[in-house]
Amino acid sequence: MTQTALIPRARLRVLAAFCGVGGDTAVYMAAGCHVTGVDQTPQPRYIGDVFHQGDAIEYIRSHGHEYDLIHAGPPCQFDCTLTAGTNAAKRAGYPDLLEPTREALKATGRAYVIEQPPGRASKRMRIDVTLCGEMFGLGVIRHRNFELGGWTAVPPVHRPHRGRVAGMRHGKWYEGPYFAVYGEGGGKGTITQWQQAMGIHWTEVRKEIAEAIPPAYGRWLATAFLSPSTLEVAA
Repeated sequence: MTQTALIPRARLRVLAAFCGVGGDTAVYMAAGCHVTGVDQTPQPRYIGDVFHQGDAIEYIRSHGHEYDLIHAGPPCQFDCTLTAGTNAAKRAGYPDLLEPTREALKATGRAYVIEQPPGRASKRMRIDVTLCGEMFGLGVIRHRNFELGGWTAVPPVHRPHRGRVAGMRHGKWYEGPYFAVYGEGGGKGTITQWQQAMGIHWTEVRKEIAEAIPPAYGRWLATAFLSPSTLEVAA
């Protein structure tokens, strides 16, 4: 995919809900946006303009209307593969954040993005765009689905993968052009390899890298949202 250059416009205000370390924040800022992040846990390496520690959904309800665009990636444990099948009993320990997040976003009347990995959550959301690391030449596959509210975008073509994910499987090492950026298990690459694969260089904490989306995804979303036609729809 040929990446369209970001076009800085008026300093739009973006809210990054469940922001983590700020994988999406970096490129919204590069596009000239003022970005506020909110997360339940401390994020000392968050790179946005402002950070609020607190409940993201409550913050959206109270302040979401103050922003031009809200990017929300609620934690997915309730719907992910780690709480499916034989691990289904673990699901009860995680809250269902998808529906409350969507309700809060819609109530603001503002344009929004909901981001989730493939899984049960994808069956409960409208998938307007799916992004993959291969679209951007990254060293991760890392599929992510996005629901767009109050604006539209033409999704990029999903390129064929070049091989498998490198790592240890049942005692055997497999080579591949991608790294598995999640978990603490062995055979998943070094921190430096994770940073390069994801395009995240401002943190060396594995958990923070693993919970982020590649900045290239945020770049694509920011570019799409900041196009003249999109701004007319979102106005």
